[in-house]
Amino acid sequence: MNDKEIKHDTENKQFILELENDQIATVSYTLEGRTMHLVYSEVPPVFLGQGVGKELVEKTFEKLTNEGFEAIAVCSYIRAIAMRSPKWSEIISV
Repeated sequence: MNDKEIKHDTENKQFILELENDQIATVSYTLEGRTMHLVYSEVPPVFLGQGVGKELVEKTFEKLTNEGFEAIAVCSYIRAIAMRSPKWSEIISV
């Protein structure tokens, strides 16, 4: 797993997880008040199937919660991660 912290890029409305070889994985969102609509997650193809997507989404959930936001999972992958976790299914709307 990646030990790097996720970064919240408020200007571009995304969460960014730095990966090896200067690659990044991102979660993009739109904002309505203090509610984020998590619309898209992207992991470089070379990292698919390695748990990077799940890590990206869970770190995004942690970060946005710690920053006082609520969230609605719009992206089907993000929604699936939220629904599979007892912790996140209580916090992230689907």
